[in-house]
Amino acid sequence: MLETWRWFGPSDPVTLSQIRQAGATGIVSALDHIPTGEAWPLVDILERKTIIEEAGLTWSVVESVPVHNNIKSRTADYERMIENYKESLRNLGKAGVRTVCYNFMPVVDWTRTSLSYKLPNGSVALKFEMTDFAAYDRYVLERSGAETSYTAEVLAKAGTRFTQMTEQDVQALETNIIAGLPGGEGSYDRAGVKAAIERFAEFDDETYRGHLFAFLDEVIPVAEEAGVVMAIHPDDPPFSLFGLPRVMSTADDARRLTEHLQSRANGITMCAGSFGARADADLVSLVRAFSDRIYFVHLRNIKKEADGSFMESEHLDGDNDIVGIVDALLDEENARRAQSENWLPIPMRPDHGHTMDVDQQANTTRPGYSYAGRMRGLAELRGVIHTLSTLKKIAV
Repeated sequence: MLETWRWFGPSDPVTLSQIRQAGATGIVSALDHIPTGEAWPLVDILERKTIIEEAGLTWSVVESVPVHNNIKSRTADYERMIENYKESLRNLGKAGVRTVCYNFMPVVDWTRTSLSYKLPNGSVALKFEMTDFAAYDRYVLERSGAETSYTAEVLAKAGTRFTQMTEQDVQALETNIIAGLPGGEGSYDRAGVKAAIERFAEFDDETYRGHLFAFLDEVIPVAEEAGVVMAIHPDDPPFSLFGLPRVMSTADDARRLTEHLQSRANGITMCAGSFGARADADLVSLVRAFSDRIYFVHLRNIKKEADGSFMESEHLDGDNDIVGIVDALLDEENARRAQSENWLPIPMRPDHGHTMDVDQQANTTRPGYSYAGRMRGLAELRGVIHTLSTLKKIAV
């Protein structure tokens, strides 16, 4: 597998030199300075590509070319924005950047309630706490209908939690949920997120899935012509937030996506932490079922709770079978190798590493994207890949 690393551009506190020293050879990056909905100019793409290549690395994956909410809701000037999206794909193809990760989550991108959950060893993890989210939704945001989105037990706990919160607690929770996390697609204030939720609340899952398919019907043919593959990222978390639709949370969602468009340009980002946050997830089976359409992989792990809460765990110490997932992915690579001498390894990256003391001291961190934490994750994953690859060679 191709070892990659997410880099947020020249302002990232983690440098390309540090990434290279960590052992990654591919870079996962995006042009975050381009407003969502506008086309990525070829000159900007080539400038970023040159910076990466001069550091001895390769721009392997775009994460992401964000899909504007106007496209997702098919309102306002969405048609112009789809044309801009097509132009971005054409320009990426011209620059030789062939893999694009994107998502179709409404309103909020990946979401956590705590960015500083203290672990017994002193490091810090990300966490999604259902009680806290429900407390924000029901008692801070006061969303209409919020009481129907949670079990009676969760609502009771949320009410108790809210009465114990200080104004500072409320502000911190709100910032974590709606102010935007690294690599996300923007931020909101309280009035803004309420307006955005109301905009999408009229769509059920099937209507919203139709919006996704309509978008893909337009852009996938352009991606094919440009030599680009698109890999949708699953919903994170993979269940409804704020009562809004979800269309990429389960194996059935993946099946419907790949069956809708048989094009090889229409693929999936296998994010183990996102798909795996559901209680009913079987990630090894999911990988094997859709392996030939997996174009990018996030290898991270989580520990789940019965109410839907989850914590980002160490890469090899969680509820997801990371070894089984890697084993299935290596089988897919072997199949691709047998089919074509021009096969390419599947790019993977360690995701959401813990924040350690050294990260704090060196200021090389942002939520989920610490340097030392991800380097530890990459080293552990490299060991798994090396061991399984060696065993498979012995078996042959």
